Amino acid sequence: MTETPEARLKRLHMRSIRRGIKEMDILLSRYAEAALPRMSVPELELYDALLWENDQDLLVWVTGQQPAPPKYAGLIEDIARVATPS
Repeated sequence: MTETPEARLKRLHMRSIRRGIKEMDILLSRYAEAALPRMSVPELELYDALLWENDQDLLVWVTGQQPAPPKYAGLIEDIARVATPS
């Protein structure tokens, strides 16, 4: 069975807001609300893969404490720009 685009967006949004670490819940929920509707299919696939990463890794990547893996670097920069207060 194929996932509809609407179901995919809902699933990714739910996975963004229910992470396990409150900080990641906040950051990724902000990002998901702002970015998911405008993402292309390849961008959604990359974001879906990112959501399988460990929260502790995501947190240090988004906060710039450690560099993100090259495949996620652009996405992590976008998350940090969109989801963190200036």
